[in-house]
Amino acid sequence: MTFKKITTDMFVQSAGLLRNIWIRFKKNKPAIAGLIILSIMVLIAVFAYVIAPDNTTDADMQTVEIQSKSPGYKQLFLVINNKTPQYESFFHVLLYGKTSFYSYVPITKYEMKGDDLWVNRYVDEDTSVQQRYSINEITNHHLKELKNHFVEKKYMLGTDHLGRDILSRLIIGTRVSLSVGFIAVLVSVFIGLILGMIAGYYGNKVDALVMWIINICWSIPTLLLVFILTIAIGKGVWQIFIAIGLTLWINVARMVRTQVMAIKKSLYIDAARVMGFSNSRIIVRHILPNILGPLIVLAISNFATAIVLEAGLSFLGIGIQSPTPSWGLMIKENYTFIITDKALLALIPGISMMILVLAFNFIGNGLRDALDVKGT
Repeated sequence: MTFKKITTDMFVQSAGLLRNIWIRFKKNKPAIAGLIILSIMVLIAVFAYVIAPDNTTDADMQTVEIQSKSPGYKQLFLVINNKTPQYESFFHVLLYGKTSFYSYVPITKYEMKGDDLWVNRYVDEDTSVQQRYSINEITNHHLKELKNHFVEKKYMLGTDHLGRDILSRLIIGTRVSLSVGFIAVLVSVFIGLILGMIAGYYGNKVDALVMWIINICWSIPTLLLVFILTIAIGKGVWQIFIAIGLTLWINVARMVRTQVMAIKKSLYIDAARVMGFSNSRIIVRHILPNILGPLIVLAISNFATAIVLEAGLSFLGIGIQSPTPSWGLMIKENYTFIITDKALLALIPGISMMILVLAFNFIGNGLRDALDVKGT
């Protein structure tokens, strides 16, 4: 049998296996609903700065005069150039948002008198202050463009305590939540897989040492362990991601160790040893493929756990720091409104996080059932 034939057969078998898994998976309606929700969330995260009403970096356009407004609030603005706008590529905007070259002055009404523009600047619901601007300065000596300097904004989900658009920060916060889950899962799977494989395959003193490390880390409450790591490596965005990942590897290592200890007793592993295959080849080529199913399910579960942990840390003030938008940070900034008629300001990011975590749980449960061939 030629190498090409063997490769073709392996590809056909893999394709058939994936097809059977998908057939079983799509029968689970909650899992499909979770997959749809996750797909929408991923698209929102990728194109966050394209679809967000406030597409400035971190959606940090502050207008303190309109702080803590209810959903659906509308405000008229006078737009003033701060500096000459510069070209920014689509990919730069996609990744980092647009640079703000304008100031937005909230007004209630305006009137032109000769070469001057008189506006009533909004201060609060009952107060406004009259101000004068030179039309030539505002329009750069192009009177026909004056109408473009008046913009009415509608804040679909209201504004926060600094007058920032909550909908925009919610959209961009989706990127933060998915990123923390992705990085944390990569870190936890990498560490847990290596330690679990080594402990389960070699056993004896190696297993005892790894289990000693696992038991020590496991004895520390997860949130407390994240606190310690956060203080040790800092409060930056990437530091938080890594710190959370360093707390989630324990379950991965324990699961991998258990799976490897069971698989290494199989006859085909004994046959591989008799044929003279190296330990590294046996682990990578014969054991690893057989634990991918449970590993994927656990990784998805850790994804949801990482999102909740990041939100909890941000709520406590030691996670993502302002102005970077985070759902946990948004809850912290608006939780005082929970007993008022503006409770949605705090509930909306909480509900978003709940939906995303439920989506991951549904997908994890669906994959667990689809990969469980014995149960079908």
